[in-house]
Amino acid sequence: MLFERQIFLVAGLSRSGVSAAQYLVSKGAQVYLYDDVDDENVRAAQSTLSELGCIPVTKADLEEKSGRCDVLVLSPGIPVDHPLPVSFRRAGKRIIGEAELGALALACPCIAVTGTNGKTTTVTMLEGIFKAAGKKAIACGNVGRPLTACLSELGTDGVAIAEISSFQLETLYSLRPHVAVVLNVTEDHLNRHYTLENYIYLKSRILKNSAESEYAVLNYDDPIVRGFAEKTKAKVVWFSLKERVAGGYVADGYFCYQGERVCPEEDLSVDGNHNRMNALAALCAAKLFGVPNGAIAAGLKSFRGVRHRLQNVGELGGVTFIDDSKATNVDSAVQAISSVKGESVLLLGGKDKGYSYEPLFDAIKNSGVVHAVIYGENAFRILSAALKRGYTAVTLCRPFDMAVRVAYLTAKRGQNVLLSPASASFDAFKSYEERGERFVEMLSVLKRESLQAQREEEPIEEGEGDEAEELE
Repeated sequence: MLFERQIFLVAGLSRSGVSAAQYLVSKGAQVYLYDDVDDENVRAAQSTLSELGCIPVTKADLEEKSGRCDVLVLSPGIPVDHPLPVSFRRAGKRIIGEAELGALALACPCIAVTGTNGKTTTVTMLEGIFKAAGKKAIACGNVGRPLTACLSELGTDGVAIAEISSFQLETLYSLRPHVAVVLNVTEDHLNRHYTLENYIYLKSRILKNSAESEYAVLNYDDPIVRGFAEKTKAKVVWFSLKERVAGGYVADGYFCYQGERVCPEEDLSVDGNHNRMNALAALCAAKLFGVPNGAIAAGLKSFRGVRHRLQNVGELGGVTFIDDSKATNVDSAVQAISSVKGESVLLLGGKDKGYSYEPLFDAIKNSGVVHAVIYGENAFRILSAALKRGYTAVTLCRPFDMAVRVAYLTAKRGQNVLLSPASASFDAFKSYEERGERFVEMLSVLKRESLQAQREEEPIEEGEGDEAEELE
């Protein structure tokens, strides 16, 4: 792209949109800005970017201004069948994402990680492993900082560890990672991608540009991902919890790679088979970059999990509160309930993503979940799935705050309140992070109310009232 001779429209002023606009301006491009949401964050972004020379566009002026533009930089949050990208496509104009801008300019090696679940965990593990090895590595993409915001810091000697979502893959064409990692593929985002087949196709696109000199690290235990080996020219390295594959596996209490013991399983500081699988994927990618075993062990030891993913956020009255707001699909919630120790009251609900909830209740019936509190926009769909599977230990409670209260009142001492919603957050929140933070806030509210109730119930000793009056 010839930045100084082309006009760009950045649509969507979230984190990636702001970074894309800043990058384009730094390259001398003329940039228009548009977001169909009008809130405090968008207005603040428009104000900041306007000072750099960007031009905000109103909805009334969108058609006229977009007609002047050569390239649309589309936020991952805006689907490709939205009227704006459709109009650019009909005009034969280019549509890209912020990640594509970053990929075009990236001068250092890249590890790209995708999958339905575990992306953030794996990317965070890898960043810790590389830093333990004394290497410059930045977790970026769909987690942490946008790719365009890291380019100068990465330079030519860093390692970009990029989390790549299916939304980003819709507008990402040029990325050629030295190592592409595919963790798993299960039903997700069908409200956006319509069919599982289309979703699978998008995930496979991370391997599209790989040549014989690159590597594909694939989950041998996932039949869909295993099939990706037939769609890439890259050298395939497997990871598995079930087989001794050519790659990463577990044997005799050790994480192993190509017949070599790398480190004991106990070095991994978090529980659950899903985390063991993520660790194997990270191990394979690190070994392909020549990272020594000691650094891999140190990185896994230092990993403490990611925010909003099975995070113990506190306790009240003997009830433990666990924030798994990042579980935005059924498979992720199933992993959570199989990993959490003890009995739990489960909080379920949010915005529907187009898949079936029946498999979730099949798993719940064989787990430590003793009750489900269902809330949110998709509450009746989830309730219907529960009843179809004969699971009746449920309470329907639409507002989120009230649902947290009901879950706490339902839980007994020694049990958990587990927020693992199996749904997107966008019915009531801007993100799963905001939903998780509200869950933590509700715990604080409940603690204050409990303390106040205890104070009100404390008996007043004889004479205390008179003494108080004298002190006044």
